[in-house]
Formats: sequence, C-alpha cells, structure tokens
Amino acid sequence: MSRRTLLSAVAVGAASAFAPDHDRRVLHVRPGDSVQAAVDAVSGPGRTIVVHPGTYREVVNVPADKVRLTLRGASRDPRAAVIVFDNANGTQKPDGSGTYGTAGSATFTSAAAGLVVRDLTLANDWLRAGHPEITGTQAVAAYLTGDRTHFENVRLLAHQDTLFADTAELGSFDRQFFHRCHIEGDVDFVFGRAVAVYQDCHFRTLRRDVDFTPKGMVFAPSTARADPHGFLAVRCRFSSGAEDGAYKLARPWVPTYETTAWPSLVVRDSLIGPGIDPVAPYTNMRDAYPWQSMRFHEYRNTGPGAVITVPDNRPQLSAAEAASHTPAAYLGDWKPVRQL
Repeated sequence: MSRRTLLSAVAVGAASAFAPDHDRRVLHVRPGDSVQAAVDAVSGPGRTIVVHPGTYREVVNVPADKVRLTLRGASRDPRAAVIVFDNANGTQKPDGSGTYGTAGSATFTSAAAGLVVRDLTLANDWLRAGHPEITGTQAVAAYLTGDRTHFENVRLLAHQDTLFADTAELGSFDRQFFHRCHIEGDVDFVFGRAVAVYQDCHFRTLRRDVDFTPKGMVFAPSTARADPHGFLAVRCRFSSGAEDGAYKLARPWVPTYETTAWPSLVVRDSLIGPGIDPVAPYTNMRDAYPWQSMRFHEYRNTGPGAVITVPDNRPQLSAAEAASHTPAAYLGDWKPVRQL
C-alpha cells in the first residue's frame, strides 16, 4: 500500500471516530488519527482541535468555512506534535493531472478567518538532493490566507518557500500575526502579500552546500501597491547555520500575475546575526524591479548583520516614521491575544 493510500485509509477511519462529535467544541487527535479528519469533523465557529504528541504525516487543509478554529498542541513544547509532508512544486500529483505548484505543495493550508495555531510544528521535509530530476523546488510548510490568522509558538520548517503568508484575493489586505515562532529555510522562505507581523520570532537560515552566494534570502514580500502595510518584523532574531554573510535579508517579489505589486518590509528593533550580508543585505529578484524602488526599511537593529557600512544599501526609518510601523498600526482593529 502506498503512503498516500495509507493516509487516505487512516483519514477514513479517523473520520468515523470523529463522526459522533460534530457538536463538541474540543476534538482530540492522537497518533493513528488524522488531523485532517478532525478538521473535517468540526462544525460551527470557535472550535478547538488538540493535537497530542506524535508525528502526523499528512497534508492538512482548513477551508474558509472553519471560522475561528484553534489548532493547538497538547504540550507547550512545539516539537512534541509535528505535522509534516513532502510535496514540492514540481512533484507529480498521484492522479496524473500535473504538478502541485508552489501553493499546492503546502503541508498545511488555511483559508479560514480567525484561525489560531499554537504549540505545533508544521514542516515540509522534501529535499532537493533526493529529487535531482525536479526543478520546481519550492516546498511550502504553511500556505495561509484569510484575515486574522494567529500563529503562536509554532515551528515552521522547510527549505525554499517555507511560509507563504498571502491573501485570499489580490485586493484584500488580510492580516496575520506570528508571535514567538521559529521559522527556518533558505530561499525566499517568508514570502507573500499578507499584512504580516512577526513579533519575537526567530528566523534561521540553513546551511547550503552550494558554490555560490547569496545562498538565499529570508523575506520576499509581494505587497499590493494599494496596501500601506506589508511585512513587519519587530524584536526578532536572525541566526544562521551558514557562513557569515551568506544570506540576504530580503528581495522583492513582483509576481507575473500582479506586476503592480510594491513590496513592503520593515525590520526593526531586531538582532541580526552574521549570517546576513551587512554590506548589501538586499538584492533583486528581477532586474526590472530593483529593490531600491521598493518599500524596504530598517530601524534600530543591532548585531553584526545590522552594521550600516553603506547607508544607501540599508534605508533607515526616522523615529517619526517608525511610529507608523508598529504591530498596532499594521493590525488595526484586530488585537490578537498573545498566549503565554
């Protein structure tokens, strides 16, 4: 029996176990159960799914009608419960209908408003080295749309395109809040169009055994031109498993389907380690859209990767400008409750 067939069988069995519990506000998932089956069994807003320690090798999709769902680990240690799979952009679908594409490669996908995920690990463990025949190497851990998405104490692990923080539609300004999260990867591993605040998060760049630099970039925002806010990283830490200066902090992503995008990124009050190139922390994704024409700024960062050696290469906000780049300003009337 193939792994996907086995997963389907597990999901069917788990679904029958959850069937009598449609009206329960809390569902529990244990090893041998399926997280997706629990999501499918949820009926009504404001429900909670508790994932007990174990590894759940499956793809999980939270549709838009699962409003205000909370998905949390039973332990406060996010390493205890792991949801992981290994699709990539270029992976062929089992039904022969083509490849998954970047968004379709995600281990965890949500379009639900008011989603809370906490105390979990979401991972995509697809590796380039194991699939040299695949050129579409994006392999997403989490693809998120839907307003008021809140991730608390979550580990997001992959290589290329780890976290796709996006919006439901080109014209929507969906908000996402990441607090005390660990996010690691190599190429453009935090990217998308959402209004996303990363507070007290740890960004970890991975070692890559390649003979070129940069080895990758942390951020690749694709903010809509009409959106006054894009990505904001505040009080975060940037560390690296690679050699000093091997990574860029960001490059702008202007998608072919939205050539009017005006990427926005502010990194402030953060500790930037030596893995980030201090001389030229930004680069272009396409020469037609130079990073200098984008909304890239920093403010009061410290650490060896934050040293200002060429001022034009890392634009700084003034104190007055920084007052407009706070979590409250980005999130507006939404005040997510941070969990301890």
